[in-house]
Amino acid sequence: MLQSVDRSDDGKSGPLEYSETPRGRRRSRRFWLVMKAILQAVIALLVLAGAVFALNHLIATKPGVPKRAVTEKAYIVESARLVEGDHAPVISVYGEVTAGRTVDLRALVAGEVVEVNPSLKAGGFVSRGDLLVAIDRFDYEGALTEAKANLAEAEAQQVENRGRVALETANIERSKEQLTFAKRDLERAESLIARGSVTEQTVDERRLLVSQREQTLEQRQNTLALEEAKVIQQDAAIERLKWRVENAERQLANTVLRAPFDAVVREEAAQPGRLVGVNDVIASIYSRDELEVRFTLSDNQYGRIVADAGTVVGRPVEVIWNLGNEPLVYTATVDRVGADVASTRGGVDVFALIDTEPGKTPLRPGAFVEVLVPDQSYAGTFRVPETSIYGDGLVYVIEDSRLVARQTRPLAFDGEEIIVRGGLQNGDVVLTTRVPEAGEGLLVRPLNANDHPEAFKTASQQTGGPARAPSSQ
Repeated sequence: MLQSVDRSDDGKSGPLEYSETPRGRRRSRRFWLVMKAILQAVIALLVLAGAVFALNHLIATKPGVPKRAVTEKAYIVESARLVEGDHAPVISVYGEVTAGRTVDLRALVAGEVVEVNPSLKAGGFVSRGDLLVAIDRFDYEGALTEAKANLAEAEAQQVENRGRVALETANIERSKEQLTFAKRDLERAESLIARGSVTEQTVDERRLLVSQREQTLEQRQNTLALEEAKVIQQDAAIERLKWRVENAERQLANTVLRAPFDAVVREEAAQPGRLVGVNDVIASIYSRDELEVRFTLSDNQYGRIVADAGTVVGRPVEVIWNLGNEPLVYTATVDRVGADVASTRGGVDVFALIDTEPGKTPLRPGAFVEVLVPDQSYAGTFRVPETSIYGDGLVYVIEDSRLVARQTRPLAFDGEEIIVRGGLQNGDVVLTTRVPEAGEGLLVRPLNANDHPEAFKTASQQTGGPARAPSSQ
């Protein structure tokens, strides 16, 4: 197959020659490729073996490094000293500011408005006694003048009546004297008639004179009674006229409407030239010194406070008005409790009178505020941060820079703090940093050790080296 026979044209035989075919050339090329691959693999293995050998040699010949002693890790924590006492959580509720005293000022007399206070506008401030509105005085001054004139006339008439009473009283005295003299004369005449010194006619004349004197006395007495009755009637008339004078003076004074107390104007309805009638509303004002906050305590909250103190009245509260970026804080005192249970709001309405402080931004009725009310007081308790509680009331006290577990009983939450009882003593220093690895005997390094150095020892003294920060695990 790999050879061919060339023959001469003349048909003579000669020596045979073998030539390489294309298939043979392919086999030869494949052979050399295989050999080349084997050679490359051998070289790579040699290089790898040399590298491993060199690495082992370097590891075996590396210089020795001194090992550090294992130290205990100290956790950097914060702490707080506990104080035993009576602690009360704070109830946070929301309420509304209301006006404790509001009044609608009405016109007490009719007439034309002639003057109005410039501050009589919605939101304006008026002080007690300030003139708010003045009504035309002309008709009321005339009524007062007429009433005074009638009173003066009646008093003059009374003087005349009293003069007649005095005159009749004097006449009665004279009549009594005359009657006495007439009776004496009659007695003498009767004594003389027995001796025949006088006649019967004389005696009868004396008797007639006595009768006349008695009649005159009776007339004088009746006249005196009539004059005294006139005096009494005139006294009644004078009293009536005095009342009319007082009424006229009051009506005249009512032409000027004044502020009854320091107040803020809520509404006004008066302008110069307006004709107002009796009972027309001139302005609506409320006292700026008697603002209240109305809030609702739930049945449980109200019951706890009443069980603790016996009443809610007189309890101090704190009012916070979140106005802008800076909240305003006011003090208040519970003044009274609502007459009915606020069933729709699920509790009891409570009203607290807000204390006024000069120079402080005044509250306004309708403001929505937060109210902080002291809850039931717990005696012999401690107030600890919420971060100090592990599990069901477990806290850690720091003693000689070590944590000591104490079991307490939580009683109430108060914001970010919890009121607990038991397991602690006055002056204990409690761990406040949340440490995941917290446990009995854990070494800690307090940041505020200078506040209570007697409770700690330097952590570096116990570890033999500098303390390290807690791990983030």
